[in-house]
Amino acid sequence: MSNTTRPKTDPSQRSRLFSPILAGATLRERMFACLGALIAIALTGMVCGYLFGQGSHLPLIVAPMGASAVLLFAVPASPLAQPWSIIGGNTISAMMGILAAHFIHEPIIAIGVGVSLAIGAMSFTRCLHPPGGAAALTAVLGGPAVASWGLLFPFVPVALNSCILVAIGILFHKLGRRNYPHVPAAVPVNTHQTIDLPSIVRVGFREEDVDAALAKFEETFDIDRGDLSRLLRQVEAEAVVRSHGTVTCADIMSRDVIAVNENAAVEEARSLLLKHNVRTLPVKNGSGRLIGTVGLRELMEAEQLAGHVAKAATAPPDAPAVSLLPDLTDGHTHAVIIVDAGGHVLGLISQTDLLSAMAHMLPEQAPRIAA
Repeated sequence: MSNTTRPKTDPSQRSRLFSPILAGATLRERMFACLGALIAIALTGMVCGYLFGQGSHLPLIVAPMGASAVLLFAVPASPLAQPWSIIGGNTISAMMGILAAHFIHEPIIAIGVGVSLAIGAMSFTRCLHPPGGAAALTAVLGGPAVASWGLLFPFVPVALNSCILVAIGILFHKLGRRNYPHVPAAVPVNTHQTIDLPSIVRVGFREEDVDAALAKFEETFDIDRGDLSRLLRQVEAEAVVRSHGTVTCADIMSRDVIAVNENAAVEEARSLLLKHNVRTLPVKNGSGRLIGTVGLRELMEAEQLAGHVAKAATAPPDAPAVSLLPDLTDGHTHAVIIVDAGGHVLGLISQTDLLSAMAHMLPEQAPRIAA
């Protein structure tokens, strides 16, 4: 018998084998993607079967739709999975394949030219979509069923399949309360309409730093540039929370909160704001739960509170106080309302409250100088 033993697998290495390939992927999201693809592909085939009739020799659904469904439901935030990318990418690529097959009669050359033209056309029309390469191949190698339809094939069934798939995807994501079509993060702007940079970007990295970093990598990443900036700013915020997370909202919040009932007169709300020299006034309903906030801006020309109550920024009492930094530095929010699980107001943290707390945290992080 051999005395050789099998090398032991490092537990951390073994865990990496089963970790999600995509950042942020969870089992719940993957199950959601599986369900979405099941419903979308089945319904797309059913609708096209009804429109074409079972006796039609035209394919009810083309193979690239399976790959499109993977992007649409598994990575809906990807720029490659947006409606125009799916519809335009598949349709234009199929057209490139048809043209390649028409002018080039050698299949081996035609498939290469078709995919190459598809990539170029999708790039110039801003609808890059990986399954488009498969759509081009299908158009070239589809045989008599595709050839008989000629220039109509990119539109029926390819564009029709794509439109139905996207429509089902939009509905499915909306029912699941997910953001699709994905709207990239907006570039921070100065809400005071001056030439100064927004306060959130005066310290730390700037947009030109992101561009410089991307240029140095010399790679293309499957993420919108705005989303990348938003992710990096959130990473900065999480690092601050990790470093200063011992101070909670309950530690620094004002507890004697001046609030107003939703049925109160506008003059009463204005009077409270001016008397107590505050910029944000919580508005409660009849049961004492928070429904929003008002300030002098909202009440400037209002005759009643209804319709002028703004959505409130809220946080639980046990949240780290520094986690409120993104809200209180967005240029719009002057105070965060601290509420319990039932939505009742427990306290309020203003920009001044958080600034004072941060000032007390600084000495704890100051470097010690040896005597």
